[in-house]
Amino acid sequence: MHAVPLVGKQPCFSCVAGLVLAASLLLSACSDQPWNRPYPAADAGRNILYSSFSERPKHLDPAQSYSSNEVTFTGQIYEPPLQYHYLKRPYELIPLAATSLPVARYLDAEGNALPDDAPSGTVAYSYYDVSIQPGIRYQPHPAFARDEQGALRYHDLTAADLADVYSLGDFTATGSRELTAADYVYQIKRLAHPGLHSPILGLMSDYIVGLGDYAKMLNKVWQDAGGVQGATYLDLHAYPLNGVHEIDRYTYRIKLHGKYPQLLYWLAMPFFGPVPAEADAFYSRPGMKERNITLDWYPVGTGPYMLTVNNPNRQMVLERNPNFHGESYPSTGEPGDREAGLLNDAGRPLPFIDRIVFSLEKENIPYWNKFLQGYYDSSGISSDSFDQAVSIGAGGEVSLTDAMREQGIRLNTAVSTSIFYTGFNMLDPVVGGYSERARKLRQAISIAIDFEENISIFQNGRGIPAQGPIPPGIFGYVEGDAGINPHVYDTTPRGPRRKPIETARRLLAEAGYPQGRDIETGKPLVLYFDTASTGPDAKARLDWLTKQFAKLDLQLVIRGTEYNRFQDKMRKGTSQIFQWGWNADYPDPENFLFLLYGPNSKVSLNGENAANYRNDAFDRLFDRMKNMDNGPQRAELINEMIDIARHDAPWVWGIIPKQFSLHHSWYLNSKPNLMANNSLKYRRIDPAQRLARQAEWNRPVLWPVIALLLLVLLVILPAFFAFRRQQRMSAFGATR
Repeated sequence: MHAVPLVGKQPCFSCVAGLVLAASLLLSACSDQPWNRPYPAADAGRNILYSSFSERPKHLDPAQSYSSNEVTFTGQIYEPPLQYHYLKRPYELIPLAATSLPVARYLDAEGNALPDDAPSGTVAYSYYDVSIQPGIRYQPHPAFARDEQGALRYHDLTAADLADVYSLGDFTATGSRELTAADYVYQIKRLAHPGLHSPILGLMSDYIVGLGDYAKMLNKVWQDAGGVQGATYLDLHAYPLNGVHEIDRYTYRIKLHGKYPQLLYWLAMPFFGPVPAEADAFYSRPGMKERNITLDWYPVGTGPYMLTVNNPNRQMVLERNPNFHGESYPSTGEPGDREAGLLNDAGRPLPFIDRIVFSLEKENIPYWNKFLQGYYDSSGISSDSFDQAVSIGAGGEVSLTDAMREQGIRLNTAVSTSIFYTGFNMLDPVVGGYSERARKLRQAISIAIDFEENISIFQNGRGIPAQGPIPPGIFGYVEGDAGINPHVYDTTPRGPRRKPIETARRLLAEAGYPQGRDIETGKPLVLYFDTASTGPDAKARLDWLTKQFAKLDLQLVIRGTEYNRFQDKMRKGTSQIFQWGWNADYPDPENFLFLLYGPNSKVSLNGENAANYRNDAFDRLFDRMKNMDNGPQRAELINEMIDIARHDAPWVWGIIPKQFSLHHSWYLNSKPNLMANNSLKYRRIDPAQRLARQAEWNRPVLWPVIALLLLVLLVILPAFFAFRRQQRMSAFGATR
């Protein structure tokens, strides 16, 4: 008799052993960190702030950047001369890189000094001397790297030298140097560079002496050098600008036409931050642009943070600048700040956070879920999550739900100094122009688009319908019935009411489109709406907008595209109807009314007049109003301008939003500042508290998995033992 192998026994035993091992691993896998943590384990408990972005910033070059998703980064990297006090309201300008606030000096046409209270009409020129702090240094960067002889290491690179270079990190050597007044002068010159298309060139050319002619001169030099074919480098040191020059190493002067007190506001924006000539030369080497190694991708600054990762398909990372000159958290604020804990860090050095990680999140729901899990430190409130987060009382008071309070979540609210509007391209042959036909068509559409309904459905009541281009809180905004748009609203005892749709249909018929058809051709009127909004969140809004046009039997075709392509269409004037928004650069009516100023047209000068609206009467009034001090005379001019714009209807005036934001208990020093763009340096987090809450809120629920494994074992084991008995019986029979 001999032994016979039990066929199939070993594989079956391995399956059972594997299931037992899996169950034991699940039972023993509980660790200090949640299983669903989306970040590297090594970063747990570190001083890192977690946020997100939904669209790649197109420009990080301060001469070009003007969008809110871009200033999130540029505001932390570049240091203009001035900034806004983080806590005080009304908003107050204070020095940043400057030693003090510059003071205007006035001159008449002959160059004679005028008193500080000289009337605007007598001021031919004004100038500001800006003094910056000594000892400020740039972040480490290859543009400053020098060799043993002291020459710039990477400034004579050829295309062959870049064969193994794919990103900025491939340059092994870095350096730094002190910030000087020349760097601020250099950046102002860059506003006129023909290859950069700065959006504020047109506006600033009206004020900075010689800037318009400087732009024309640079354009000729650039074209002669082959700039149209891609050569963008101009050594701007070789081309002086009459209105801006250095006085000494730490002081420069800006000379303006007339009186323009708003310049101080501009001096708090990245447009007027410093750009070192070394960086401009470094990035202009042949082959750099093809590798996407440009100032638009890798900014260079002196601020508290520097951009170390720019992967727009996944993540962007700001890290503490090791060369930051230092700054202290404010010691004063407004009433209530101390009680709210906003002065607990008074006098402590900034910034508090070592690293800020922005992850790509295209949809609201995944972001919201991660916020509730503790993986994002703050969050806005989308319409989908509004009822989960916020309760509205019978009197309209706003509070957090019990679930939010139990998690220690806090709510910040603020009336925004912003406006979101639907615009008409005034260059378009159908909806544009200044004929009665086009004007009545725009007015009819303005009545039909029910923004009260939009605010109720999509904003959960977080907004008010705009009556003009100026939001509340800005001089020139008029409360009550006196401030309503009479072309869209009727005055009633219960307040303004949108005109009935019958009025819109009458206007449409008077425009030559009865029942939505061209009276001359009989064809339906088809209109086109360009948008960068895509995805499930946008579909409902776009469907709603289509229904608003359908009230007038108008067909609306939605043309969706990504944001950067949308910006290109706006710049070229190929859109017809669009939606856009504006966040105030500074708290002055000029910063909103210039959105309708003819010389600030998007198409002709790449300005911020996206509708390309031009009305000579409006422009003349704007020229008178823009430099005036706030008072009755200025208010009267503003009212006249708004009446003109309401009549022409280049915008459907849209929505002024109310901001609601949430933050976790470990996210400190959070106070809405609608003017400051560099506020991340003031924020502080408690990483230990965050780590504990993440562990508490994300404990794995193991019992369903364990129950499933046990069920599988109960099914498999009887079969296994039966199979084993059969094999033994077969083996026993084979030996007989």
